[in-house]
Amino acid sequence: MTTPHQQIITTKRWVIKIGSALLTRVGEGLDLERISWLSEEIAKLRAQGKEVVLVTSGSVAAGMQQLGWRKRPHEIHLLQAAASVGQMDLIQAYASEGKKHGIHTAQILLTHSDLSDRGRYLNARSALHSLLELNVLPVVNENDTIATDEIRFGDNDTLAAMTANLVEADVLVILTDQDGLFDADPRNNPDAKLIAASAASNPALDDMATEGTGQLGRGGMATKLLAARRAAQSGAVTVILSGKNPNNLQLLAAGEGVGTLLWPDNEPMTARQQWLVGHLHPQGQIILDDGAVDVIKQDGRSILPVGIKLVEGEFKRGDLVICLDMNGDEIARGLVNYSASEASKIKGQASSSIEELLGYVDEPELIHRDNLVVTA
Repeated sequence: MTTPHQQIITTKRWVIKIGSALLTRVGEGLDLERISWLSEEIAKLRAQGKEVVLVTSGSVAAGMQQLGWRKRPHEIHLLQAAASVGQMDLIQAYASEGKKHGIHTAQILLTHSDLSDRGRYLNARSALHSLLELNVLPVVNENDTIATDEIRFGDNDTLAAMTANLVEADVLVILTDQDGLFDADPRNNPDAKLIAASAASNPALDDMATEGTGQLGRGGMATKLLAARRAAQSGAVTVILSGKNPNNLQLLAAGEGVGTLLWPDNEPMTARQQWLVGHLHPQGQIILDDGAVDVIKQDGRSILPVGIKLVEGEFKRGDLVICLDMNGDEIARGLVNYSASEASKIKGQASSSIEELLGYVDEPELIHRDNLVVTA
């Protein structure tokens, strides 16, 4: 019987994420030796027939070094300035090292608004697929230069997972400065044991993932676990792997049991469903009665006004809202056909009454099943 790690041997499309803790020396800018190593390892994977997309951090840290800053600023405009300066060095380093191995590289900068807008999402998806077909290495980073608190991903683990969904990757590799996910924090518990493999949805993992962040990075193990669960939505396996061991990527490709492997154990979502769930900023929420919850979870039906108990938030037609049961637990997300004020007027009423209550009718459903994703 093959192990979960051995099944990776036959995978084709990988997304590899590397963070600031590995890419930079605190106060000394980019770790060019690490970039050289990573470029060589990617070249080896490509020689084995694997398609690779790289998601990288490092632009802010590189800019901090150029500007002589020792401490990461909190002000968004200073972070944007540092990213603008550092992005030049970061991409130049990848392009230069890639050329040594005959690899053409392409820079892809994304913000959350790029992926929450359906048209731009499809454009980004097409661009990445085209680059892979052309045997080009896409280098993806969050566009920190223009990102604001409302649109930034928050950490590149999330960006990597969304990229894995975008390109329908088989494997998401998150390179970190730890050997993987442990049952306790190995930095202060010598008896901590590495979790070799688990289902991504395993609730026991939540207590094992720590929230800590480094001096230059924003993500901890908790964000990596969330990323693994997001990647699982499109059927991708996630491996949390130490980037300090120079042989780890090759060992992983050979099916060796390195790092922590988190496998998807739910039915993969369609590309459109992944896009819906990928919205990080819902504009409101609706509370559903028990009958509506049952037909949505069991039969995947649309949400009708009659099943709505309460409307919260300020949203307009086409916005994403969270659907909750009477206990306040999330059961679904979807795009609404009516604004918050309109939904409040028709809640609890039959669809046949919409025109009488609003003076018009657009759709009989508040959320059509084609625009609804069950998350519970």
